[in-house]
Amino acid sequence: MKKILLAFGAAAVISALAFGQDTMKKSIIGVAIPSADHGWTGGVVYFANRTKADIEKMYPGTTVIVKTAKDAAEQANQVQDLFTVNKIDTLVILPYESAPLTTPIKNIHDKGVFVTVVDRGLTDESAQDAYVAGDNPGMGTVSAEYMGKKMNGVGNIVVLRGIATVIDNQRVDSFEAVMKSKYPKIKILDKKYANWNRDDGFKVMQDFLTRFKKIDAVWAQDDDIAVGVLKAMDQAKRKDIKFVLGGAGSKEFIKKVMDGDPLITADVTYSPSMIRDAMNLTAKARVTGSKMPVKTIIPSVLVTKANAKDYYFPDSPF
Repeated sequence: MKKILLAFGAAAVISALAFGQDTMKKSIIGVAIPSADHGWTGGVVYFANRTKADIEKMYPGTTVIVKTAKDAAEQANQVQDLFTVNKIDTLVILPYESAPLTTPIKNIHDKGVFVTVVDRGLTDESAQDAYVAGDNPGMGTVSAEYMGKKMNGVGNIVVLRGIATVIDNQRVDSFEAVMKSKYPKIKILDKKYANWNRDDGFKVMQDFLTRFKKIDAVWAQDDDIAVGVLKAMDQAKRKDIKFVLGGAGSKEFIKKVMDGDPLITADVTYSPSMIRDAMNLTAKARVTGSKMPVKTIIPSVLVTKANAKDYYFPDSPF
């Protein structure tokens, strides 16, 4: 994946030079993303700020404004300010939540702003021009297939969800569809939102451990949630849980897989560097006048001990 992204960056530079700076359009690009409230969003903020500098260097005269928000209300206000105050003609946004951001985004899209939505899809796709994301249905499918096979199709599991967004629904719906069709003897005891957050993962898992005396495995969906899950399991001294499956491919969990951690036997990729892909694709389209794909999906890959070294980047922020 890293080699692919580097190649993409080099290709973008060559394309820009070949096009000719004198024929490029100037653009004001707003980038609205959540604050670094957990590891994955920390990675998003890191890649967004790095890519801002790269784009402004690659396309002289283009301005990139990065805004971070602590919640959906703040982000909605930022979207409005980017339009009215900063006069953006382009928005790249990773919505804090799907539903509360759809109307604010549609309002400026209807006034001519080109919109690329990243990761957390809107409830009304007519409010966007392009969409860039990891493969959320695929993440649910890959996770369910791995757990079903590892459990030999039998046992009890609990599910910790993310935030109430379109992508969380896609992951969970795909996961449950696989379990229902291929592994009907695996019972989902309960599923609760843990907000892709370590502390919430800890609290939700504490509740599950109190209520259920026999849990065979946990689908945490996210590596940050899984940190809280492991902490709750350790404090409760529960030995019945055979493994925990997170997701997103954090270096901490990829290292656990590499080292043969008995509880963390696999992970599923979902890199925060997708914000870089979205910003680069959007900037190229807006400045050079080329057509941007309506949808760009980055596949989710199962990481096991056999291939973990290919996904371990110790210098990564996530």
